Amino acid sequence: MRLVTFTHKSRTRIGLLKQQQIIDLSQANPQLPTDMIQLLALGQPGMAAVREIDQANNPAHSQLPLADVVLESPIQKPGKILAIGLNYRAHAIESNMEIPKTPFVFTKQSTSINGPFGDIYWSEDSKALDYEGELGVIIGKTCRRVPLEKAPSVIAGFCVMNDVSVRDWQLRGNPASFTMGKSWDSHCPAGPALVTADEVEPHNLQLKTYVNNELRQDSNTNDLIFNCYELISFISTAFTLEAGDMIVSGTPSGVGFARKPPQMLAVGDVVRVEIEGLGHIENTVVEEPAAAVIY
Repeated sequence: MRLVTFTHKSRTRIGLLKQQQIIDLSQANPQLPTDMIQLLALGQPGMAAVREIDQANNPAHSQLPLADVVLESPIQKPGKILAIGLNYRAHAIESNMEIPKTPFVFTKQSTSINGPFGDIYWSEDSKALDYEGELGVIIGKTCRRVPLEKAPSVIAGFCVMNDVSVRDWQLRGNPASFTMGKSWDSHCPAGPALVTADEVEPHNLQLKTYVNNELRQDSNTNDLIFNCYELISFISTAFTLEAGDMIVSGTPSGVGFARKPPQMLAVGDVVRVEIEGLGHIENTVVEEPAAAVIY
């Protein structure tokens, strides 16, 4: 199933994406919540109710054309966004770094989340804006110290993500700089849907990133150093994972800063990330609007 968060006529809720139609879950079954995290928190009963809708002949009033809605990030307010650095062998090599012995975990703040087709903000504060196409893992239940063999059971699904990075802030040389360089508002596009785990083999998916239709990244998740299950087992050793938490699993080779010469993003650039079986996200780089300034 493909679960989406969408906005229609100023109301945001969740639905099922089927071809070019969205089934509004709040119309198909008013007992279901309108927020994805709340749906995931219901566990198997919630998913069973959605599967009934998926298999039913739903009334016309519960369906909306995809063209009439705005798709949002499947998880709008994740409790945690946990990202992994240097997790593709080829990317570690292009970065002139040793292959990590353990996962390199950092955080992106939840306010960086962006929709699959939302604008990415460029700011005068930095001239080193970069893209990182990545596979996103969405946690489906509260869990801690997850054994490797149990890790698949705690995954709700997968999505496409872009770990947008402000390189000069990221690489200032102290641990806090990673959080600062990775967490700017709008710098975590995700979507277009949460594709449920039963439909995805996460470790053999083709991933491609384009900038202005130029192919920049072309790899497969079989090049991951630490796979999705190993990441969950490792991370959950230290702290609890909760429904709706997102793991950004790492980017393959071909990022802008590693090109010769480096090719950073500029206003007007369009970044498209595609992952086999999950769809694509596409975001335009714009100058940070005045409306984004709050004081």
